[in-house]
Amino acid sequence: MTSDVAGSAVPTLPSEAILYPRRRKRIRGSSIAILVFLTMCALFVAIPLYVVIVTSFKPIGEVTLGRIFALPVSWTIEPWWKAWNAMCTGLDCNGIKSGFFNSLQILFPSLIFAIGVSAVTGYALALWNVRWAGTFLFVLFICAFVPFQIIMIPLIMVVANLGIYGTIWAIALVHAVLAMPLLTLIFRNFYKDVPRELINAAVMDSGSFWRIFVEIILPMSGNIMVVVLILMITTVWNDYLIGLTFGGISAKPMTVILANSVITSRGEVIHNVNMAAALLTAIPPLVVYFALGRFFVQGITAGAIKG
Repeated sequence: MTSDVAGSAVPTLPSEAILYPRRRKRIRGSSIAILVFLTMCALFVAIPLYVVIVTSFKPIGEVTLGRIFALPVSWTIEPWWKAWNAMCTGLDCNGIKSGFFNSLQILFPSLIFAIGVSAVTGYALALWNVRWAGTFLFVLFICAFVPFQIIMIPLIMVVANLGIYGTIWAIALVHAVLAMPLLTLIFRNFYKDVPRELINAAVMDSGSFWRIFVEIILPMSGNIMVVVLILMITTVWNDYLIGLTFGGISAKPMTVILANSVITSRGEVIHNVNMAAALLTAIPPLVVYFALGRFFVQGITAGAIKG
């Protein structure tokens, strides 16, 4: 103890309790390199996106000046209105909204059929003694990575023989069939971590194949369902080739209408309307990802790609 001028006691620390300052952590060169690389990757995407967004709010007079990085002097939403209601695709000038509703009609049957069949198949392969399961899994693995262009003509012949070529159902069916091998592998790898004792107990309790699946397996599948939902929504919504090949004239999805509108312009090229149409096409999958992205990461870490 020591005393100050006023005589009050001031406590002092013993010599062995002297606190030493912490050493500052130095930033390693590898961390700087990673930060620079990630910044370059972000700018590679962010700069074109910035140009698209800014251009979509400019009048056509400002667009023709060529100052692509400048903010609009006169902000306007007219390009967005034209893109949605009055954008021309050949002789049709009803905007991109018809493609939006076509894409919705394609999306929902694809999700229901692909996820429903894949979930049941993955559950059976993971938790039930299925004959030739190893061979079937190998065939699925091969089919999951076969390029679409290789089997495009046989698929066209099959769809034409079914009498649905050029319809919404043709595009939805092809999307579902192409997605099922990969989705089945994802579901199988997730369900194989379910304890075998749980299934055996359910079987002993008079649980059938479908009852176990509905009452036990499905309630445990929330995270993995989010994973496959995001994969399917982004794949189906952003597809161009399947919609162009199997949609014909009356069942064009949003991406096909966007491409046709940009390619078949009349007179001057209306870049601001094209940019607004591109953003309208990209917004739905972005909204889904930002809304469910947290659950997507949880599903991946819970076993979606373990294996």
